[in-house]
Amino acid sequence: MSTNKEAWGSRVGLVLAMAGNAVGLGNFLRFPVQAIKNGGGSFIIPYLVCFLLMGIPLLFVEWSMGRFGGKHGHHSTPFILDSMDKRKFWKYLGVFGIFTNIAVAAYYCYLESWTLSYAYHSVAGTFAGMTQEGVNDFFTNYVSLGTSQPIVFWLICLVLNTWILSRGLSGGVEIVAKIGMPLLIFFGVFLAIKGVTLTAGEQGAVNDGTVGLNFLWTPNFDTIWEPKVWLAAAGQIFFTLSVGMGSIHCYASYLKSKDDVALNAMSAGWMNEFVEVVLGAAIVIPISVGYLGIAKVTELVQNGGLGLGFRSLPFLFQNWGPTLAAVAGFMWFGLLFFAGITSSLAMGTPVMGFLQDEFHWKREKAAWTFGLIILLLGAPAVFFFNEGVFDEYDYWAGEVALVVFAVTEIILFSWVFGMDKGWKEINAGADIKVPTFFRFIIKYITPFILLVVLLGAMPGILEKIANPKNSAVMIARFGLLALYVGICYVVFLAYKKRVREGRFH
Repeated sequence: MSTNKEAWGSRVGLVLAMAGNAVGLGNFLRFPVQAIKNGGGSFIIPYLVCFLLMGIPLLFVEWSMGRFGGKHGHHSTPFILDSMDKRKFWKYLGVFGIFTNIAVAAYYCYLESWTLSYAYHSVAGTFAGMTQEGVNDFFTNYVSLGTSQPIVFWLICLVLNTWILSRGLSGGVEIVAKIGMPLLIFFGVFLAIKGVTLTAGEQGAVNDGTVGLNFLWTPNFDTIWEPKVWLAAAGQIFFTLSVGMGSIHCYASYLKSKDDVALNAMSAGWMNEFVEVVLGAAIVIPISVGYLGIAKVTELVQNGGLGLGFRSLPFLFQNWGPTLAAVAGFMWFGLLFFAGITSSLAMGTPVMGFLQDEFHWKREKAAWTFGLIILLLGAPAVFFFNEGVFDEYDYWAGEVALVVFAVTEIILFSWVFGMDKGWKEINAGADIKVPTFFRFIIKYITPFILLVVLLGAMPGILEKIANPKNSAVMIARFGLLALYVGICYVVFLAYKKRVREGRFH
């Protein structure tokens, strides 16, 4: 018998946890930068098209697959996929749903620890009186491990994640979601109002806050048909919804057989969109343009959202006076921390579900094993950050693996499991009537878009393979490959164990 007796305590907790899984650092740091780079206001057109034709369908599919697997006692993707078709290779493609969560968590927890550290430094007044150059040097020194603080906060973050996971879904993950998501939205609304209402000539501002919004959302329709813009929009949907990872499958696997997936998926998806499009767009860019001007921000966004979020905002907040600067810094990095931890907790659950299902491990042992794995795999990303290991993990696990697994699951669900059974699964116990046209979209349009995204990414993948940055990057690649192969072997052992015990769906 499996020791996996987890369950959600409430529907509200489930939806908030699912939304927390989707809402991450990219909502606030990546989305506004992608919009500026890809046509401003016109970017919202391919973005929403990809959300409706790829994001929502994948949410329906992943929630349905997870609940279907859960009915048969499976809480991780190798055997969720296996329950939908008995050909042996599916379970090994399902390994992506464990591999991706481990590999992403390995570097994501380090990034998450930055937000915890910066929240502390904001309250402690570390940035008070610093120049822009001083804040920039602080960040450079931090990621270069100029002190022991980054390692300390990283370990604190790892232990905190692991301890919460050891408390279970209802006693750990759900409680964090119920506290963290409302606070995230409250902090975000406060900072968004403050950013949008900036007035030129007051508190050092050179532009009104609305200038930043206009800069972000003024459309450039000349870019609307460029393939790279559509690829960027599709990529942002992957990042923002956490589809193609396996964490949604795991969360949904703890639903009851007739619990709704349609409305729950829509609720979590649209909550994430509100946070990203409304709040994410109204904080970083309006505040940065308000103080630095459009030309400087245009230059800074070329290096991504981290430059604005960590190198600039702690300095810009000082214009609001010492007390409000501390409050704003705590809120900004606090909301980033809540966005991060609700996502990283979701990454641990598929690994725990697999160990509990297949090897009958208790929850605490499974959680601390996950923590140990993340510690060992994450260490290279921490100690060789400047050598590109962090970015290498992010590219292969946080980009390529997501698309590969999404292609795998949509083909399995639509063409192998079949849309007749799939559509029935989506609508079983549904509190809303899913429009019939989504059946056509899921079977034809979503797979087509995903294949286009994958093919569009192939030149970059091949170039990446051919041009390793250095030996540290090569070692990181082999480490990720070894991780995938190792998980495949453990899944093989689990399958053999099932055969011996006579456990089959």
